[in-house]
Amino acid sequence: MTTPPDDAHRRPEGLDDTTLEALGKLSESLETVERVRGHLYSLHQLVGKADLGLDEAVALFRKAGHGELAERIERELIGRNVVPGRWTFQLVEEFDDGYWSDFRAVEKAARDELAGGRRHLFEAEMKERRRSPGVPGHESRPREDATT
Repeated sequence: MTTPPDDAHRRPEGLDDTTLEALGKLSESLETVERVRGHLYSLHQLVGKADLGLDEAVALFRKAGHGELAERIERELIGRNVVPGRWTFQLVEEFDDGYWSDFRAVEKAARDELAGGRRHLFEAEMKERRRSPGVPGHESRPREDATT
C-alpha cells in the first residue's frame, strides 16, 4: 500500500504547471540567497578571526625587534573597516534587514497568494515522479506508525 504526499505538499486545485515552475524557481533563488547569507556570515567570522590574529603577529614582530612593522600593522590593519565605514557585522545586518528580509517576504507572499502558502511543491511533485512506490527508502512521507 502506498501513501500519498501530505496535504502540505500537494498542488492546490487550479495551480497551473507554469506557475508551479515559477514558484519553484523563486524558491530555488531564495535558497541561493540563503547560501549567500551563510557565506556572508563566514566572511564576518573569518575577517574577525584574521583581525584578532593580527594581535599575535604584532606581539611577535615586536619581540623579534620589528617595531616599525608592528606599528604599521596596528595603524593600518587592526580594526580597519572592510568597506568604507563598515565592519563585517554591519554588512551582515544591512543584508539581513534589507535584501534577505525583502526576498523572503516576496517569496512567501507569492506562495501564499498562488499556492496557499505551501512550500516545495515543485520538488514534491518531482519526488513523486522519481520514487519507486512500495520500495523501502522511496516512501512519499514517513509512516504514521513509525517511532522516532
